[in-house]
Amino acid sequence: MIKKLVSVFFLLTFVTLSAQRNSTSSPYSFFGLGEQFSPRTIEQSAMGGIGVAFNHYKYLNFTNPAAIAEIRYTTYTFGVLNTNLTIKDVNTSQSGNATNLSYFALAFPIGKKAGASLGIQPVSSVGYGLNNTVLDADGNFAEFSSFSGNGGVSRVYGTFGLKLFKELSIGVEAEFSFGNTENTITEQRANVTLFTEFNEETQIRGGAVKVGAQYNKELKNKLRISAGASAKLGNELDVTGNEYLYSVGFNGNGVRVSRDTILDNPVTGKYTLPLKITLGAGVGKYDKWYVGVEYESQDAIQTLGFLNNSSAAFRYGNSNRLSLGGFYLPKMNSISSYWERVTYRAGIRLEKTGLLVDGSGTNTNFTPIDDFGISFGLGIPLKQLSTLNMGLEYGVRGTTDNNLIQENYFNFRLGLSLTDVNWFKKRKID
Repeated sequence: MIKKLVSVFFLLTFVTLSAQRNSTSSPYSFFGLGEQFSPRTIEQSAMGGIGVAFNHYKYLNFTNPAAIAEIRYTTYTFGVLNTNLTIKDVNTSQSGNATNLSYFALAFPIGKKAGASLGIQPVSSVGYGLNNTVLDADGNFAEFSSFSGNGGVSRVYGTFGLKLFKELSIGVEAEFSFGNTENTITEQRANVTLFTEFNEETQIRGGAVKVGAQYNKELKNKLRISAGASAKLGNELDVTGNEYLYSVGFNGNGVRVSRDTILDNPVTGKYTLPLKITLGAGVGKYDKWYVGVEYESQDAIQTLGFLNNSSAAFRYGNSNRLSLGGFYLPKMNSISSYWERVTYRAGIRLEKTGLLVDGSGTNTNFTPIDDFGISFGLGIPLKQLSTLNMGLEYGVRGTTDNNLIQENYFNFRLGLSLTDVNWFKKRKID
């Protein structure tokens, strides 16, 4: 079993790194780190993203490392995200589609009062392609510009959680983020033989630490209340790379050829990510129902080095998120109806992403890019304690004000939570 799991882990790690280059189609991924992904399981995403106060004996939790102390079975899980995106401005709209591996992770108990987890998942993704054609007063071609980008950042992490007392757990998580991005701008003018191309290639590296705590109390009639908090400590992501400016033309066979290198410079920069705080509370009955609310907040990301020169069209501001969600499980051990053993999930999310974009071109009129999502999901039981999880989310990000674009997205998430109840049990020989 262990050998098979290690093989699958490295296979999915390779798939994750390969899929990085095409895991988003959002034009907003042009800015900064790209489109950023919050670390959530499919179960959490289907409940509006809540998780800091929630724990379960077989489900992972990427929000609060203290929750892993509750894990009682060896569980390995992975998820896939498909996004159908429609972008529009005041005049036009177009659609795109992207699919990527959301995460692959393993969790296991350590004795009766502790648990651990490790895994890999994307942090951000760059993936856009924009074209702009300018015509002169007579309607003839005057100028063409093309903007494209790909790549992204992933993280590998390890989590440890410990039950200090029956009602109180603490946890810590360490992660290392890494990735590459590439951005290209091409410009061509009428009656000019050669066109110019600017290319920027960067490598991003950095580590981070998160700590968390959870409190759970069972009241009368098996009613449980829970509270949780996590803090991702401030950290830095180092950025290194090169920027190039070429003059480009075509040979006699129509093949593109770089002629002259106008610029070839190394670049260095840094993202400084402030402390991120997540707080939440919930109430419910174990394996029956649960409702929770969660709030997350972070000050503005800071940029240093060449990133300051490339961020004139955008800024980072303070970000926050408010989520409300929960689940309902009619009857976990029902033998009369399969659908009574299905877990039904739902949630809503209001988020200020922290990204501010100037669509006026004056670098003085910055508009916040907000995000709203409503989600639903199913947890379909399989053999033993394994589960097939599905989630649907509809959301709106951005605005058409200030010459910007609005994104309407439909996310479909699919994942498996595979539970092996015999992993650490000693086998007896008769």
